[in-house]
Amino acid sequence: MRQAITIIALLLAIPLILSSAFGHGWCWTCDQHNTVGWQLMSPEERKDHQARLAGFTSYSACKEYSSRHQKKIEERAATEGVVLPVMRENPCDAMRTKGVFK
Repeated sequence: MRQAITIIALLLAIPLILSSAFGHGWCWTCDQHNTVGWQLMSPEERKDHQARLAGFTSYSACKEYSSRHQKKIEERAATEGVVLPVMRENPCDAMRTKGVFK
């Protein structure tokens, strides 16, 4: 009986945990697979880039930052002789699609 109650409690807790983790409708993390120029950024720059993207509340401000950041990464890549892949999706566009911006 006690084991059954524990299992039921855990099953009921899963939706609560997931809703708190994803409640804002946008759960995204920068990583080497979805961030063009990841290898050209220091760990501190990566952390700052992710925090900045997560902090935007307007699409235009996000796009302005993203454009500046992309230009900086392209300049760094040219200096270091690195060929960057084409960006599949701008993070600001992805955030807008997810409804992050009003």
